[in-house]
Amino acid sequence: MTMKFKEILEYSLLNTDNFDITVYNLIATILILLFTRILIGVIYKIFKRRIYTNNNIDLGKSHSIYQLIKYLLWTIAIVLSLETIGIKITFLLAGSAALLVGLGLGLQQVFKDIVSGLFLLFEGNLKINDIVELDDGEIGRVKEINFRTTKIETRDNIILVVPNAKFIDSNVINWSHIQKKTRFNVKVGVAYGSDVALVQKVLLDCAALHKDISKSPRPFVRFSDFGDSSLDFQVYFWTDKSFEVENIKSDLRFEIDKQFRINKIQIPFPQRDVHMISK
Repeated sequence: MTMKFKEILEYSLLNTDNFDITVYNLIATILILLFTRILIGVIYKIFKRRIYTNNNIDLGKSHSIYQLIKYLLWTIAIVLSLETIGIKITFLLAGSAALLVGLGLGLQQVFKDIVSGLFLLFEGNLKINDIVELDDGEIGRVKEINFRTTKIETRDNIILVVPNAKFIDSNVINWSHIQKKTRFNVKVGVAYGSDVALVQKVLLDCAALHKDISKSPRPFVRFSDFGDSSLDFQVYFWTDKSFEVENIKSDLRFEIDKQFRINKIQIPFPQRDVHMISK
């Protein structure tokens, strides 16, 4: 029985001049990959329970470390699997040099994205839950940073899969990079002849009423210009909810319109005076 089992393990599935794949090699390879998958799962649970829930540890850096460990383990597992079935990595690389050159030319953008991903993971300029604005104006929250791509959730709950090279080559605004609170503004115009002091007071009162607008730094009003049809103002405010700021701006505009009606402050229509000269 033992002899038959040994014969089964040594049974050749694929035989060439360079390597011989047996049942034993195949089972060993499957076990290596399975063990790697289980080990990565265990590491993920450790990170989830001990690190991701620790408020003193940066979530983005923790995720980056986990990603690096995962890719490193898979790389080791693949190399060991190839060695187990008799395929030498050095022989494989030497024998496929021309193929690798061709693949390199065809996949240079993929390699560029991977290298960019390594820079993102190591430098820490982009982290999980950061609010970013891409060069096309799209704003979203970073959900996942991988070696080749990064997943961003937009304000419409749409997941964008963005190549990592875009964060290196393009101008990307990271609203979360410097300070937690970010400054925004809402523009409004009032009719000529309005009491500008009253306008300033109403705008500040409207900003103070919103629960998501920071009390420190305090909002302020800027008299920005004498427009063609209006006196132009901007009310500036800070908030730590950059991702929801468009909703905050909308709430502020509703409140401004309401208070302007109560205080009889008019928002003018654009107008032009046309003078007819008769001969």
